[in-house]
Amino acid sequence: MDFCAERLVANDNRVTYDRVAITLHWLIAAGVFAQIALGWWMIDIPKSPPGLRAGWFNLHKSIGITLGLLILVRLAWRLTHRPPRLPPSLPAWQRAAAAFNHTLLYVCMVVMPVSGYLGSSFTKYPIKYWGYTLPRWGWDAPVLKELTSQIHYATVGIFMVLIALHVAAALRHALLGRDGVFERMWAWPRRSGDGLRDDGLRAVSR
Repeated sequence: MDFCAERLVANDNRVTYDRVAITLHWLIAAGVFAQIALGWWMIDIPKSPPGLRAGWFNLHKSIGITLGLLILVRLAWRLTHRPPRLPPSLPAWQRAAAAFNHTLLYVCMVVMPVSGYLGSSFTKYPIKYWGYTLPRWGWDAPVLKELTSQIHYATVGIFMVLIALHVAAALRHALLGRDGVFERMWAWPRRSGDGLRDDGLRAVSR
C-alpha cells in the first residue's frame, strides 16, 4: 500500500478535517471575501488622478494570483487526503447537495483567477504581482479581454450564490441540526495531520 492510500485509509476514522485542510479553508475564505469586496468596490474608482485606479487593480490581481496558487495547493491536498466522513444520519439528498455545491465551488475558485489572469494578459498593460512585473506573453486583444472579463464577472456572481448556500447550510448544521457537520471544519484537531475522533467531536458539540 503506497503512502497516499495509507493516508486515505487512516482518514476514514476521522470526523474532522486535519489542520492543513482547516487552515487552507479559512485562509482562502478570508481572502475570497476580501477579494470580492475589493473587486466590486474598485470598479467605481475614477481613472483620474493617474495611477490610483491602476494601483488598486494591481492589488486585486496580486491577491487573485496568490489565492489561485493557494487553491491549487488545496486541491492537491484534497486529492491526496480524503475528507472526514459525514454523519450516518445525514439524508442522502443533503449528501448529494453538499457534493454538488462543493464541486461547483472548486470550479469557480479555479475559473475566477484563471479568467482574471487571462483578461489581464489580453491588454496593453503589464501584470504586476506585488510590484514585480510578470513576463508578458499576451497581446492587446479587446475581444478576448471582453470575453474573459464576462466569464470572470459571471463566475463571481455564481460563486456568491454558492457561498450564500454554503454558509446557510453550515449555520443550519451548527445551530439547528447540531449533527457534527459544522465541527468537521471548525473543531481544531489536537495533533497535526490528525482530526478529532468520534469521542472528541461529541465533546466539542456539547
